[in-house]
Amino acid sequence: MIQYILESMAFQLVFLVIYDALLKRETFFQWNRFYLLGTFLLSLVLPFIKIDAFKTTVEQPYIEYGEQLWGVNNALVVGAREPTGIDISWQTVLFVSGALVATLLLAYKLRQLYLLSIKGDRISFKEFTQILIPNSNMAFSFFKSIFIGDKVSKTDYTNIIDHELVHIKQGHSWDLLFFELMRIIGWFNPLVYVYQNRISELHEFIADAKVAKNNKNEQYQLLLSQVFQTQNISFINHFFKSSLIKKRIVMLQKSQSKSVFKLKYLALLPLILGMLFYTSCENDDENSLEVNENIITVSSVDNLSEEEETKVYARLKSLADSEEAWSLKVEDSQNSLKFESTKEDVFVSGINNEPIRAKMTINNTNGRAKLFKNFIPSAGEPYDWKKIYREENLVPFAYAHEVPVFPGCENENDLKACFQQNMQEHIGKYFKYPEEAQRQGIQGRVSIMFTINEDGLITDIRKRGPHELLENEAVRIIKKLPRMTPGSFEGKTVKVPFSIPISFKLEQAGFSPSSTDDIYAQMQKEEIAKLSAEAQIAYGNSVAFKEVEIPPVFPGCENADNIQDCFQKSVNRHISKNFRYPQDAQERGIQGRVLVIFLMDTSGNITHISTRGPDKSFEEEAERIISKLPKMSPGKHKGKNVNVPYSVPITFKLR
Repeated sequence: MIQYILESMAFQLVFLVIYDALLKRETFFQWNRFYLLGTFLLSLVLPFIKIDAFKTTVEQPYIEYGEQLWGVNNALVVGAREPTGIDISWQTVLFVSGALVATLLLAYKLRQLYLLSIKGDRISFKEFTQILIPNSNMAFSFFKSIFIGDKVSKTDYTNIIDHELVHIKQGHSWDLLFFELMRIIGWFNPLVYVYQNRISELHEFIADAKVAKNNKNEQYQLLLSQVFQTQNISFINHFFKSSLIKKRIVMLQKSQSKSVFKLKYLALLPLILGMLFYTSCENDDENSLEVNENIITVSSVDNLSEEEETKVYARLKSLADSEEAWSLKVEDSQNSLKFESTKEDVFVSGINNEPIRAKMTINNTNGRAKLFKNFIPSAGEPYDWKKIYREENLVPFAYAHEVPVFPGCENENDLKACFQQNMQEHIGKYFKYPEEAQRQGIQGRVSIMFTINEDGLITDIRKRGPHELLENEAVRIIKKLPRMTPGSFEGKTVKVPFSIPISFKLEQAGFSPSSTDDIYAQMQKEEIAKLSAEAQIAYGNSVAFKEVEIPPVFPGCENADNIQDCFQKSVNRHISKNFRYPQDAQERGIQGRVLVIFLMDTSGNITHISTRGPDKSFEEEAERIISKLPKMSPGKHKGKNVNVPYSVPITFKLR
């Protein structure tokens, strides 16, 4: 949205520069009117226009990835914090506030007109309604109403009425009201006000030129006469407006522009073509994965990260939605996957079980076995799940006519959503981080697949993860799944494979483990219990980092979309920047992890630092690092500054 606004404003600025430099002084008033209205509307739609002939691929920003590829359903990250409440950015609040103020100003102006209309004497004529304002010498029109003061001289009356009738017949009030509405939507855009000012000037030039055809001398003398009182309303056509009188006199004296000068409008053509070329370019984010003509390089085809999976799928979906032929290659240094457009009934399924029409082949250059039996094809073999169904009675979860039913979901309308929700709840309930893996600092994601057979039993469990400890824990959790109501396809009970990644993440900055018997939760309690009475009171009166309404703000994170995420990343960067491995610990070959707990008080100061680790030198180094943290903006809860505890593990590992 910000890019669209900036592009629109840039186009408007270029159009106005062309107008002021080449067209403003010409007497092609109607042409100029259409130019101003047309270019403003063009500036609003040009950012959306993409012309294939102009398209330039500049690396699309994201890629995403399907369930059939790696068996990804809705990913579960154990211990992840779910968003709570309504998340409204400060930009949205600012925009709505500005638009509300602009709307109130418009309402105020309309009320001014209404009060004038009921104050004056109304006389209806065939072409307009005259509203005579007592004790006034104003003169202006609004749609089919002409407001005129009773102090306007009779000699000027006829010329004024003729002038305002031009505004009425040509619908000038519609132009001004249009820009008034644009001022509500784009109140922050100064160019809207410039456009409205330019169109208001043109209206007067048009009306003057029309009236001057019959009585130019009278019109000229009228403008030279006393400048009368006017109301400050931006969307009415003033007859007497002091800031315009001089310009109107100049235009009345100006000779008619030569027709050849209309060629100036041709300057618009290369200008618009250049804008279309710009908007047709497909830009990419600087931080995206390397993309070169639909070739995406990843760290490992055999073990994509969560971010890479999400991006692969999004890229695949964007290509599949296009009507052109396309191909997408995902590769690492040794292996690759290739996706191609197809009109056959061949699909891959996305993270949200959305079918995407694409043909997939896997090229395994180092002879590695296929990733999952019956799910990913052999090297060079196109994936066809219907063929697998016919041969092995196995149907992917995304395509089963009736998916397996998790106990308790029998009466739910959306069985797939209920299944996945219960699956995640089951994993959360039985999840336990292996203590040995914690001590060794092992973390990562285990991709686990299992089959729900024709009897609803869990069979054929397969796993792939960074370490056996994590893989065994994932298998233990899946073995505890209850018996399901089996799935079916074409009225026949079938085997349905299902896969889900289980993430094992060691305690991160600000993370409070959900499991009450977790080793780190226990360590926090023990460390706090050893603190002074004053410190225990401070911790007792604190609000947990993940529960505080407004978390402490790390300097530099004030404008971040996610303050908590920015805080955590900033703390981790601070630790990396200031980290020093104690020399004596290196000489003794000691390594391990130190848990650090500290408090950010109501002033944002770092206080009550407590450490627990395998060696005193590690604890001292961890405390030194944390003591160097800058002062924060304090956390707030229920409108008050509060103490916020925070914990972070610092790992000391020899290479």
